[in-house]
Amino acid sequence: MFIPIPNSMDNRKSLHIVMFPWLAMGHFIPFFRLSKLLALKGHKISFVSTTGNLSKLPKIPSNLSSHMTLISFPLPPVPNLPYLAESSMDITDHNQQQSLKHALDLLKPLLSSFLQSSKPDWIIYDYASYWLPSVAAQLGVSRAFFAVFSAACLSFMGSPSTLIGSGGDDARSTGEDFTKVPSWVPFESNLAYRLHEIIKYFQRTDEDNFGPPDTVRFGVTIQESEVVVVRSSAEFEPEWLDLLGRLYEKPVMPVGFLPPIPEELDDILDDEKWVCVRKWLDEQRVNSVVYVAMGLSKEELGELANGLEESGLPFFWVLKNTPGTSESELEMQPDGFKERVKGRGFLYLGWAPQVKILSHESIGGFLTHCGWNSVIEALRLGRVLIMLPMLNDQGLNVRLFQNIGVGLEIPRNQSDGWFTSEVVAESVRAAVLEESGKGLREMAKAMKGCFGDPGRNGGWVDKFVSQLEDYGHRE
Repeated sequence: MFIPIPNSMDNRKSLHIVMFPWLAMGHFIPFFRLSKLLALKGHKISFVSTTGNLSKLPKIPSNLSSHMTLISFPLPPVPNLPYLAESSMDITDHNQQQSLKHALDLLKPLLSSFLQSSKPDWIIYDYASYWLPSVAAQLGVSRAFFAVFSAACLSFMGSPSTLIGSGGDDARSTGEDFTKVPSWVPFESNLAYRLHEIIKYFQRTDEDNFGPPDTVRFGVTIQESEVVVVRSSAEFEPEWLDLLGRLYEKPVMPVGFLPPIPEELDDILDDEKWVCVRKWLDEQRVNSVVYVAMGLSKEELGELANGLEESGLPFFWVLKNTPGTSESELEMQPDGFKERVKGRGFLYLGWAPQVKILSHESIGGFLTHCGWNSVIEALRLGRVLIMLPMLNDQGLNVRLFQNIGVGLEIPRNQSDGWFTSEVVAESVRAAVLEESGKGLREMAKAMKGCFGDPGRNGGWVDKFVSQLEDYGHRE
């Protein structure tokens, strides 16, 4: 089991909690949802980030406005970071990602000063700000690392000493090392990366300019935190949470999946774009549409487009304007594609209300890279997954959900990750339409209770809040 915190204090007081996520929307979303749930319990929340990122957050509900405050800092300029780029969605390559982390590191004086003046009880932070736990400790502020990944993914990455590189026999130095199930996993598992999913992380960067690599950021952050908060539940992955507690040797608190809150959708119900999208979805058969949302290279985009065309199924494809390029993904489509799929394929450029689209009864499957946030949004609605992982935790999530049987992975070349239009078409049809995928569809529907039930997820949040309060009142 995960390490529990004794529930021994009867008196409660309102806590002041500072939230500081990494500069990526996939991290902002769970941090902001958790902030609202903590505010609902009567705690004071200071949500800290950069000016541009805070402007993209949903409005704070009126009933929480007295408990939640947005604290804005300007992002320091650094070389190689595009003008006005403040989040990972604004940048294009590995070096720019590292530059963004360097800019985050330069926020240390501003955040230190804020903590010193505001004297919060807790600060809850992300993996990238590895310098923050020691700053908070010096100021007497309790420290929690909020990991917006599965416990299985975190367990695969290993203990803090392994992450930092002082793990002895457990150290991993090549891409091939990450294609094997780790020696510290004591139960049967196939959780490991494919070579093409991990090899890009072995590009060399200049630590003098960018700071330490992500593994060291993770390791130091975990090592110097008092507790670790995980976006998962003991109902879903008990053995991985148990292993994580042993690897980290400190309390590990599951907080549930933090599924979308209904009020987040209110602002788009009458939006002109949503009205158009809903009209098209309303015209499709129940459980027939493939929802597609992912970034790809131009060559991969062509194979995916041809595969969707060959599948014969209706699809809703969210495309984007890639930063740093003159062409949008809409303009990168194969010649004649838009005309050939007109009426059957809806090509949507820009931000789309993913939760609302996935909620529509016409959606039969979700073609996704399998990031944790997207998986949660899909499985809370019982949508079968068609999985095409690319980076970060995605490959590990795919292995996890393939084992559970809620989706299938599009077959690819193991070394370079290449896939063809034929396997896209076959995978889409199997998952959404054919008898061979019936078990996957049924299992995905069965996961609605775990990922989407408000009572179950609310129970994990309540338990976490109680633990946080008790820990804050310890002698």
